[in-house]
Amino acid sequence: MQNDTSAIPQSDPFMLFEVWFAEAKESEPNDSNAMALATASPDGFPSVRMVLLKDHGSDGFVFYTNAESRKGGQIRANMRAALLFHWKSLRRQIRIEGPLEEVSAEMADAYFHSRARVSQIGSAASDQSRPLPDRQVYLDRVAALEEHYPEGNLPRPQHWTGFRLSPRRMEFWQDREFRLHDRRLFSRDSAEEAWSNTLLYP
Repeated sequence: MQNDTSAIPQSDPFMLFEVWFAEAKESEPNDSNAMALATASPDGFPSVRMVLLKDHGSDGFVFYTNAESRKGGQIRANMRAALLFHWKSLRRQIRIEGPLEEVSAEMADAYFHSRARVSQIGSAASDQSRPLPDRQVYLDRVAALEEHYPEGNLPRPQHWTGFRLSPRRMEFWQDREFRLHDRRLFSRDSAEEAWSNTLLYP
């Protein structure tokens, strides 16, 4: 039987995230910044998919998407979401919940133009989440954009943008033997408030 010392310290949750994220970058074989993003339609139907964390700090966690996609439509209708990081190599999870806000156009431009040119073209050519009659239709769009913009950056499509989740709940989960896992929940009612925290039963 393990002792009763928690493996998750009562520290600032953003600092704790930085420590765990840095360790994940060293141990995860692929995409340590991959996270599940859960959204819901206005009538409460949930939807979840994997996205990539592209920026983070004390003001929140940023990802980018086509705002006319299924997830984009759900976000516009219900500006709240949940994130889940699962690092199997470390046997750790972090769950994050809170409201969303759109990033500035300048920030979206900067990130869009930091992407590989082919990725810019692929995003601009895609009607993300909508029916595609044949893959060649998409490839033809990609080819047309490559011809129209033979070099340099593409203009960022207006419907391609980023969102920042400002956390109200951050739960850290650490695997332990015999499923006697360690869980600590940090919570606050607004971004201006101090965090409270408590251990949770596994």
